[in-house]
Amino acid sequence: MDNYTLEDSAKKYTQYDMIQSNTDLPQFPNMRSEMLFAVLKKGSSSAGNGELYALVAALAQLGLDTHEMIPATNDRKEKKEARARQLKVLAGDYFSSRFYNLLSQAGQVEMVRQMSDAICDVNRIKMNLYTKMLQWKVSAEDYLHLSVHIKSQLYASFSRQLEGGLSRSWPELLQGYTKCELLLEEIKRVDHVGSFRLSWAFWHIMQSGTKEEKRQLQQQEEPDHTKLRTLILKYNVKAQLLQMLESQFKLVSDKIRSLESDKLILELFRIGEPFTRYLTAPKAIEEG
Repeated sequence: MDNYTLEDSAKKYTQYDMIQSNTDLPQFPNMRSEMLFAVLKKGSSSAGNGELYALVAALAQLGLDTHEMIPATNDRKEKKEARARQLKVLAGDYFSSRFYNLLSQAGQVEMVRQMSDAICDVNRIKMNLYTKMLQWKVSAEDYLHLSVHIKSQLYASFSRQLEGGLSRSWPELLQGYTKCELLLEEIKRVDHVGSFRLSWAFWHIMQSGTKEEKRQLQQQEEPDHTKLRTLILKYNVKAQLLQMLESQFKLVSDKIRSLESDKLILELFRIGEPFTRYLTAPKAIEEG
């Protein structure tokens, strides 16, 4: 695809003035989608459909991620907030429907079934995570592990389209880079305490904190930014996340180097350049 990315291909399905003017959307899952396209090109008898499969996977994932942004309650009655919520529902439904439409047009009926099953798996994992959260039974490790599966399960289902050793390597490569993605997001989220309850940092402190700290976190609907900053510094959250990102990126890099195709190795490292840039930047070094 050269400089023309999957995100460019998806723009005609994702860029609508009404949506962009009235609500925000999640980040396009470009990294996982480009990874899928790269491995399908190299190790699949379905290589001719590689771009189609990567595109529909991206749209289906975007639909799932958009629905994830919908507030659990609709208490806010402001017209603007209500419209944004409604558009998220409609946008998520629309993106989810496009994978079915595009695959049907291409006569890929079996792939529709495969992706539908994978979406069901994603929703099952989400419910497992949310149930544990409501019961206060989530460790920081659980949170990260299940979040990686939620983000990667749809793409992992394409293992059956791959051949030979690549079909066995794909889940590990995918989960490795997805974990790097999530860790980088968590590092950046530390500076935005508004989303603190839905973060690795929250569950880490709930696991490691004192009884009083845990009680305060459980009872606070609106976070006290000053207290949260104190806890984040006390438990060295950002440095721990950075160390985890460095370790994970090394593991997945070693896995990539073990692949047989030099061309695929180069392509996967190109896709992972955001991690290399972040880890070698002076800011990352200072945070560590």
